[in-house]
Amino acid sequence: MQNLHTTENHNQANFNFKEEIEKYVKHWKWFLLGLFLALLSAFLYLRYTIASYKAVCTILVKDDRKGNMASELSAFSDLGLMSNIKNNVDNEIEVVKSRTLVETTVRELELNISYLTQGRVKWEELYKKSPVKMILSESSDSYVSQNHFYRVEKATNTTFTIYDKSNAKLGTFKYGESFKIGKEKFMILVSKPEYTRIDYNIGIQVNPISQVTESFKSRLHVGALSKNTSVIELSIIDPVKEKAEDFLNALVDNYNKDAIEDKKYISENTSKFIEQRLSIISEELQDVEKDKEIFKKSNRITDVVSEASLYLENASDFNRMQVENATQLRVVETMINYVNSSDTEELIPVNIITQDQGAADLIAEYNQLVLQKNKLLKTAGSKNTLVQNLDNKINTLKSSVSSSLNQVKSSLQIKKNDLARQNAILSGKISQIPSQERSSRDIDRKQNIKESLYLYLLQKREEMAISLAVTAPNAKVIDAAKASKNPVSPNRKMIYLGALLLGILIPFGILYLIDLLDTKIKSRTDLERNTTIPFLGEIPRLEDGQLIIDSTSRTSTAEAIRIVRTNLEFLLTNVPEDEAKIVFLTSTYPKEGKTFISVNLASTIALSEKKVLLVGLDIRNPKLDEYLKLESRGVTNYLSSKESNDLQKYITKIDGFTNLNVLPAGIIPPNPAELLMNKKVGSMFAELKKEYDYIIVDTAPVSLVTDTLLVAKYADAFIYVTRANFLDKRMLELPERLYNENKLPNMSILINDTEIKASYGYGYGYGYGQTVEKKPWYSFFNIFKKE
Repeated sequence: MQNLHTTENHNQANFNFKEEIEKYVKHWKWFLLGLFLALLSAFLYLRYTIASYKAVCTILVKDDRKGNMASELSAFSDLGLMSNIKNNVDNEIEVVKSRTLVETTVRELELNISYLTQGRVKWEELYKKSPVKMILSESSDSYVSQNHFYRVEKATNTTFTIYDKSNAKLGTFKYGESFKIGKEKFMILVSKPEYTRIDYNIGIQVNPISQVTESFKSRLHVGALSKNTSVIELSIIDPVKEKAEDFLNALVDNYNKDAIEDKKYISENTSKFIEQRLSIISEELQDVEKDKEIFKKSNRITDVVSEASLYLENASDFNRMQVENATQLRVVETMINYVNSSDTEELIPVNIITQDQGAADLIAEYNQLVLQKNKLLKTAGSKNTLVQNLDNKINTLKSSVSSSLNQVKSSLQIKKNDLARQNAILSGKISQIPSQERSSRDIDRKQNIKESLYLYLLQKREEMAISLAVTAPNAKVIDAAKASKNPVSPNRKMIYLGALLLGILIPFGILYLIDLLDTKIKSRTDLERNTTIPFLGEIPRLEDGQLIIDSTSRTSTAEAIRIVRTNLEFLLTNVPEDEAKIVFLTSTYPKEGKTFISVNLASTIALSEKKVLLVGLDIRNPKLDEYLKLESRGVTNYLSSKESNDLQKYITKIDGFTNLNVLPAGIIPPNPAELLMNKKVGSMFAELKKEYDYIIVDTAPVSLVTDTLLVAKYADAFIYVTRANFLDKRMLELPERLYNENKLPNMSILINDTEIKASYGYGYGYGYGQTVEKKPWYSFFNIFKKE
């Protein structure tokens, strides 16, 4: 465990940022390819993606609003019932975004019918530029609730041919002629006369109104510019600039038309009430004037004021108060009669009562609920939950209004009685005035009441007529709809920037993932990071196929073997000069190049005029005969013989090498471990040490069998061979443990089959004066290939 922590700390301390960068830089062609493909994809996406533009319109919403007692009722503001009626901007935003208003606009502009022209890749909409126009004169509900596509093609200057979505011909017809497709009746018109002389091929897409309405409603954004103003901004994004602008302008127009219609509705109902009251008051006024005429004729009087001028001056204030009281009482009685006699839910006249503000507020709230119910009934039935809730509220409010008016009447009656009592006291003081004068005053008083009320209603009727004729729109357009010059989507800069990032990140991610999943050792760095074993050398991949190095070889592999030979001398300094230096070679698994290194290390040392013996001690899987021409007898034959044999008869001299001899492994025995535990192994090495300068021993892999550990005591040095792109980094724990436990004496490690790098000069694993062979352009795709 302590050893593992030591290795981890060693790895962290040896992290090299430059090496990590170089690991990706050497695959620069992949990054170049990734950038090219990403930018090409971005270009194609921008080339064939339909651009969308944003149109913006700003309007100013006025303070008064139809839903809260519209401004036309300001004609009655002198009665005190129109205070604190302001428009709610949030409500207006919801009205503008309403489905009903959007649908009205879609129907008005016929946005459910699109005219398309086919390009090389996509269809492009011809908004207001189509040479033909389709009119759907008769259609069923099932037809308008589905999508339909037709293709119209010019036939002659007066006729056209129409096809369905499956390109089946539906017929040839004349322009302006009504024709049927199924049960539906259509008509095709030419937008301009000159279009009859040009060839065209137009696609006509008919979409359901509800679907188009929802599309525009979802894309429509309405919001106040700030909390302190009633300025509203409307915006929508659409592929066609002109369509977006027309939609917003038409939406504002329809909003104003809707507001004006509601205001006119209130004004017309108020005018109707005034006309009714004028007719009644006119008849009553005529009756009073006739009574006065009869009274004067019967009493033969014209003026009785002069005789009682002094008392009448004192009583003038009481008379005025009685007149006002009687007027107010009559108005209240009229309102009570109107409320009680009305069986239907009609608007109640407002701003006529001056005594009780509470009654006026109830009447205003009642009228508002009636308007809301009437508007809701346009789109919902009488059994709708909202309609029934409004009915209940209206009935409750109607009762409350009636009760409030009765209270006002009671208050006025009390005041009337009080005035009558005081007037009686004053009449006692003027008891000398003839009874005719009292009757005359009573008639005059009635006449004044009727006249004042009649003149008041005449004035309001004229004001209503003027207001109805000049009803102003609810919103003022500050800026008409204007679409942006540049598309809001796709954003070219962001797309290209994203493509650049993806072009870099995708290759980087792939390489990182490959590196993350690839646990094989690659180079000397991996060994130094994962072990503390002394590093002996790096052997590049064999270039020319020559398995045995000779004195004339100048490949990078040959130079690396010579460097390993030189470094090996530093490990063998403790061996006496008069004895042979015994070097064992092992590995973790077979096929790591252990035998290849053994043969070439022995041949390289032999070329330096040293007497070298190469011993095949991998008796389970001997491989020396794949490199050298050897006898079938060898070590196993010597060890298995019970008699004392001459060891020299098993040794083979190698042609081409003066000082190189080989002791083969021999016949594969049935009991390799027991054979290697034989005492003759020690005597064999003792005898050989006297004959040779170097003994290179090719042993078995240590992870599979214990053969190597059984004979490790005879070695002066151990070379542990690893192969690049073959051995898993996790398996380096095995040589590290063997090194720390000193089971393989004087141990060093070597990496075989690394990639060749272009270089000049000497170095571990680098060729001397050697250049890398020029590879074809497609060779860099072999990044995934494993040797």
